[in-house]
Amino acid sequence: MKPPRPRSVLEAMIHSRVRLLQANGPLVAASLVQISKHCGRQGCHCQAGEKHVGHYLTFKVAGKTKTVYVPQDLVEEVERWVQEHKRLRKLSQEISRLTVERIKGHVLDRTRRRGRP
Repeated sequence: MKPPRPRSVLEAMIHSRVRLLQANGPLVAASLVQISKHCGRQGCHCQAGEKHVGHYLTFKVAGKTKTVYVPQDLVEEVERWVQEHKRLRKLSQEISRLTVERIKGHVLDRTRRRGRP
């Protein structure tokens, strides 16, 4: 088991991440997927193997997967929104982990002060 980090170090780590916990623009809690498909029209190039490509956002609403079409000219922008959400989610998980570590350290310090090993 790793030795606990000092309380002041944990607090500094938490506060530095909390300062980063600000959105740098719009964000969306979804996945951007690329779908290739045949359209079904006779004589279309997709019938020869070159499929039509489309981009969609997928996300859950009340446990059901929803899909929204993303126009080609918005794909790069929407990808940035998805990445921003992932960055903030990862950061908040790290803050939570550090906070739990701080709580465990506090309990351990209190136990040691009472003279218990």
